[in-house]
Parts: sequence; structure tokens; C-alpha cells
Amino acid sequence: MTATAPSQKRAAPAPSDSPDGADGGARSGELAGFGYQQELRRRMGPYASFAAGFSFISVLTTVFQFFALGYSFGGPAFFWTWPVVLAGQLLVAACFAELAARYPIAGAVYQWSTRLATPAFGWFAGWIMVIGRIVVVGAAALALQAVLPAIWPGFQLVGDDPSPTSPSGAANAALLGLVLLALTTLVNVLDNRVLTVVNTVGVTAEITGVALIVALLLTHAQREPSIVLETGGAGTGALLVGAFTAAYVLIGFESASEMSEETVNPQRTAPRTTFTALTTSGVCGGLLLLGGLLAAPSLSDGQLGADGLSYVLTSTLGDGVGRLLLADVVVAICAATLAIQTSATRMLYSMARDGQLPYARALSAVPARTGMPAVSAVVVGVLAALLLLLNFLSPEALLAIGTTCIVMVYLAYAMVTGPMLVARLRGRWVRSGALDETGRPAFSLGRWGLPINALALVYGLFMTVNLAWPRAEVYDPNGGHWYFQWFSLLFVGGSLALGTAYRLFLRRRPR
Repeated sequence: MTATAPSQKRAAPAPSDSPDGADGGARSGELAGFGYQQELRRRMGPYASFAAGFSFISVLTTVFQFFALGYSFGGPAFFWTWPVVLAGQLLVAACFAELAARYPIAGAVYQWSTRLATPAFGWFAGWIMVIGRIVVVGAAALALQAVLPAIWPGFQLVGDDPSPTSPSGAANAALLGLVLLALTTLVNVLDNRVLTVVNTVGVTAEITGVALIVALLLTHAQREPSIVLETGGAGTGALLVGAFTAAYVLIGFESASEMSEETVNPQRTAPRTTFTALTTSGVCGGLLLLGGLLAAPSLSDGQLGADGLSYVLTSTLGDGVGRLLLADVVVAICAATLAIQTSATRMLYSMARDGQLPYARALSAVPARTGMPAVSAVVVGVLAALLLLLNFLSPEALLAIGTTCIVMVYLAYAMVTGPMLVARLRGRWVRSGALDETGRPAFSLGRWGLPINALALVYGLFMTVNLAWPRAEVYDPNGGHWYFQWFSLLFVGGSLALGTAYRLFLRRRPR
């Protein structure tokens, strides 16, 4: 284990033969026990930790962005894909909560996989996750197109068709996204007090907005809840595509763990906020889906499958109220993009701190004045911005970007739950006994750990395959863009090839 001079930040320890939570400073939560210095500022309380996860998931951002996709394939019955995906993600969250209580370190997936498996395996998990997170940042920024032109036509800067699936809508989405990324990058280099305030305000506004939107939609219901039993002719395959909406929304709950080094009492706080962020988002999102289906003026005129919830709000509640609520959605989108970029930045910082990336010293630098890894934040912002340029090529890029990011995230999740299951089966996982910072027992699944872990892995692998499957009717509906049909597999394969090339050749060069 070598230090990365001049900061003397030590590389991540090799995995222990008994990952029992007694790893170094696991009881006190101090980073020194894990071989790191405290550089990020530890100021976040429980609500700010919850905000990190809830903002990443951001049901207002993602449901508004992908409602139309789910409905267009699955019909009203696509609603049932939501509780199924939520149940699967709760299994994964349970595993992650147990890990968060034992390893409260930034770069959660990378750190956990490294300790559960091998340093090389952990590196690839981190590599896949950091790239996936950068793609998620770009996808979240594109969500503005689903809302801003509906508030005011002047936000349509390119052409006259605001639909994100049209050429002009896709190009305009890229322009709006670039502006948003410039703002979120600025906040991510300033100070974590500013970051915490923006996230907290954003989450509060989003929860308030969800409550108002759901209440108004339910009071303007046009049909009975039994409508969710109608498939509209959709078969099992269509419902698997309809599950994309829930799969895209319900990720990022581990962001509370990514912020562990900035959280007070992270071993006690992060596991709780992981669950609360996911369950709160699950309930809010499910109610939004149900409200949209019940209040839509029509389920058969094609508009619900094209414009989604924005169409429901403005047509059902009137332009005034509808646009006011859509403005709240804009706040949620901005907070979500900020939170996702912050999470990606912490992952990049954590890997660079261990000397595991090119230009590691610059990427892991944390100015004492701000306590923020500014270079990492700028790199994430620039790479996400470059990804948005794909939208100028074709409107199919929006869906390709959205599904690719969740394929990468689900794959990285499996690279944690997989080694964790192996550790349990080999008797290397002690079920309880660790203490948190307060001296109380740390979160543990106990005897339920093995079945929950196994189900989490099976679910994660199934969803990864489902999301990456190259369905022409989904990824290339107009034909002529084979690279979009195979985009997810090509992107994952290219990322793995690039990572392998770096580990075999480039990292041997002097830094």
C-alpha cells in the first residue's frame, strides 16, 4: 500500500478476510482508521443527508421526464412496474445500508466493492459507476426540456416543436442542459454550505410540490383507480419496457453514503437516510403516476404517451396553476442535477485520492478555503456537457443516454451485492457486533442478510439485462440508427475496454 505524495493520502486497504465492521475506524467513524485524512468538511445533519439521496432520485424530475415512455409502451398497467421495481431497489438499499454503517467513506460503491472483493474488481466497479454517474448528470439536465417550454414558449430556443423526441426539441434540450450544468458546476466548486442550502431548499420545494400536484390530480380524477388494471393491449415485453420509468427514477439512494465524509455521525445517519430517501421517493412517485393516470383528459388521444405529465397538469389544472406547479418541477430538476453531479464528484475524488485515475493529484485536490474537490466537479460537468452534444445528432439520443446511465448504475450495484453475497456464503461476513459513533449497534440485516442479498443480486442482474437489451422499437423506432439501438451495450463495452487499457498500459507511466 503506497501513499500518493505529496498529500500522503493512502490507498484503499485490501479487502479483509472478515468484513465485520471492525475495519480500522469503523467504530468511531473517523477516516484515520481507514487510512485517509479528513479533507471534506463534516457539516451535514440528518435532513441534509436525506436531501442528498432524495434530490438524486428526484421523482418530479424523473417521473416528468419518463412518464410518457412508460405509458406509451405499457398503457395504464405500467403503474404496476413501479411497486415491483421499488421492492427490488429496497433489497439493494438494505445491503447498502449495512455497508454504509461499516464503511462510511466517500466513493461508496468503489470503496465497498474493493473491500468485499479485490482492488482490481473494486476499481472496475468504481470506474463503471463514475462513468454512469456522469451520464446520469447529462440525462437529468436534459429533463428541463420536458417542462420549461410548457411554462413559456420562449424557452424553446431552437425550432418550434418542444417534444424531446423531435429534432428541434432534442437540440433545445441540449442547450438548456448546458446552461444548467454551468450553474451546478459553479455551486459544486464554491462551498459545501452553499451546496447544502441549495439541496435542502430544492428538496423542501420538491416535497411540497409533489404533495400539491398529487392532491390536485386526485381531486380532478376523470376515472376510477381500476384503470391501472388495463394494459391497453400491452404484453409482458411492453411492460418490461414500461419498467424503464421506475428503473430510471429509483436510483441514487446511496448518495447519502457518498456524502458520509461530510455527514455528522455517518454510520448512524447514512443507513437511515438511504431507506427514507428511497421509501419517500417510492411513495411520492407512485402517487404521481396514479394521479396522472386518473386525471388525464384522455388515455387514447396519444398526448399522454407523447407529452406525459406536463400535458396532464396544464390541460387539467389550467395554464395558471399548471405552469406554477411546473415551475416547482424546474426547481426539482436543478436540485437533482446538482445532487447527481455532487455524487459523481465524490466518486471521482475517492478514486483519485487512492491514485487510481489519471491526473489523480489534481482530481483529489481539496482547497482548504472551500473544502470541495473543485477539479473533479469541473471534470464531471464538462464530460456531462460533451455528452449532451449527442442530442444534436438525433432525438433518439435522449432515450439512449437515459437508459445507458441506468444500465451502468445497475451493473455497478451488482458489483457490490455480488461480492457481498460471496462473502456471506464463505462465512466472511459477521452479521452483527459493530457499533456506530454513538456506541449503539450499527445497522445490520442479521439472519435476513443472506436471502435479502441473494434476491438483490438476482433482481439487479435481471434489470441490467432488461435495460440493455437492444430493442429496435425502443431505441431506434424510426430505423437507420443502429448505433442507438446498440448504444447501451456499445457504451458499456467501450467503457470496460477503456478501463482495461488504462489499467494495463497507461497507469504504468510516471504521474
